[in-house]
Amino acid sequence: MRQQIRLGIAHVGRALREPEDFAEQWRTGAAHYSGWVWGSLLATAILGTTTYGMTMGLLGGPGAVFLKGVTCTFAAGIAWTLALPALYILNSLGGSKLSMSTTVLAALVTVSWGGLAMLASIPINWFFTTAIPYPRIVLVVNLVVFAGVGVSMADVFRRVMQRLEIGRAHV
Repeated sequence: MRQQIRLGIAHVGRALREPEDFAEQWRTGAAHYSGWVWGSLLATAILGTTTYGMTMGLLGGPGAVFLKGVTCTFAAGIAWTLALPALYILNSLGGSKLSMSTTVLAALVTVSWGGLAMLASIPINWFFTTAIPYPRIVLVVNLVVFAGVGVSMADVFRRVMQRLEIGRAHV
């Protein structure tokens, strides 16, 4: 089990450094990722959203820290899960020939990357929350962070999809 966890973490590192190549290896059959790898990608997304969410509750005490961590993760998970079937259907209607597993992997790599970006954004939120402890300022900081992470995730997903479907137009 320890070896499987190490392998999963190594694959996540590769997926975050080279998301296009990671997904392309799966699509071409050059790599077959085990459930541990898929789970590790998901765990990265959960870890990032939970820990960032916890910083959103700093002004409210320990109970708020826990509640915000759970709420942020739940909201992100619902949003990403609801968007996935629509993404696959719309891509298929638009001429995509990707399998469902490849589309899911592209999305999972993207949300894993987003979770890491949320983790990297914790110092920004923590700094502004403690330096300027006014709820409206904290809200603005969080909205800016979410927008930045969202734009970055859209870029990662676009690049991955372009690699997976070379020659097909992507917006």
